[in-house]
Amino acid sequence: MPDRIGQPGTAEPIGLYVHWPFCLSKCPYCDFNSHVRDRVDHAAWCAALLSELDHAAARMQGETGPRRLASIFFGGGTPSLMDPGTVGAVIERARRHWPAEPDIEITLEANPTSAETGNFAAFAEAGVNRVSLGVQSLRPGALTFLGRQHDAGQALAAVEMAARTFPRHSFDLIYARPEQDLEDWRAELTEALDHANGHLSVYQLTIEPGTAFHTEHRLGRFKTPDEEKAAAFFDVTQEVLEAHGMPGYEVSNHAVPGQESRHNLIYWRYRDYVGIGPGAHGRVTIGGTKRAQRRFRLPEKWLSQVQENGHGTEEDSPLDAMDRAAECLMMGLRLTEGVPLARLEEEGGQEALPDPARIARLVEEGYVTFDGGVIACTTEGRLRLNSVIDFLLS
Repeated sequence: MPDRIGQPGTAEPIGLYVHWPFCLSKCPYCDFNSHVRDRVDHAAWCAALLSELDHAAARMQGETGPRRLASIFFGGGTPSLMDPGTVGAVIERARRHWPAEPDIEITLEANPTSAETGNFAAFAEAGVNRVSLGVQSLRPGALTFLGRQHDAGQALAAVEMAARTFPRHSFDLIYARPEQDLEDWRAELTEALDHANGHLSVYQLTIEPGTAFHTEHRLGRFKTPDEEKAAAFFDVTQEVLEAHGMPGYEVSNHAVPGQESRHNLIYWRYRDYVGIGPGAHGRVTIGGTKRAQRRFRLPEKWLSQVQENGHGTEEDSPLDAMDRAAECLMMGLRLTEGVPLARLEEEGGQEALPDPARIARLVEEGYVTFDGGVIACTTEGRLRLNSVIDFLLS
């Protein structure tokens, strides 16, 4: 998997994340910053996003070497509910601030309902060249359980429309659902591959605090697979997708080589990205120091702050060397390619490198590999990723 976003010490390209926080309904498993509103003033939101984008670009002026724009990602929430004119305006303004890479990737997340897929052509006209669809399942009972507003037929129709409209598309699936059968998951995944176009995101169902599922799970209204069965689902997922030429390049993401999400690789390789919109995070190098940026989370609070101040920034603070190295390790170990110790040293110096004895122990136990100065998780290690990271950082 080539590193398309530069080598340390160069004026690396950056990514831009744009958060649209609104959904038609709140899925019971979702802990993202998403909200249901009866009405959205699209003109006001377009103006606010452009204002915050201008502010973010101005913060980066004067840096050594031009920063090129490698990717734009419209996430949410449900960005396919945006006015296509707003999407186009943000893309145009971003290109004005930063020269775009010739093969810039511009992704928009979408739900497979007819109201949203009806805007696909307009989004493509606005400049979107990749769409990521929240299919989640091809089984009617699972879609009902997950609170989705589409059926399997609509999902596949949306995937086919995406294939006709955009050069690249991906879609999401959720596994390890209550009472799900391993062989049925194998069949569902195989069916999904008949419609895939180089990339799939496949997530294990997790019960997150603050979600409707968290309450229902605590009340015993459903059970999720135990750790052993969840691992079996993970193994089946790897087996089926690798056999179809789509190996996992990240814990939950699979792609034909060359079709990886370039935007997400910026996160996982710990490169710079700007985040605008409610709750959006960013990591941007200014004056030689990487800074953690975060916008106000509540949509109405963010909007009022932008209208008053030109931006909705709640945090903009420098990251110290050890924090940078820890973040670099946490993100890099998600990738199958792993993380070079040279990257950790670049961020945090020699003192930030993991204890060699701890690396050796993880190698001995089969959780990581260490070759050519690169530490990477094995399949067993990815199943215990948080524990591996905690062990290396402690």
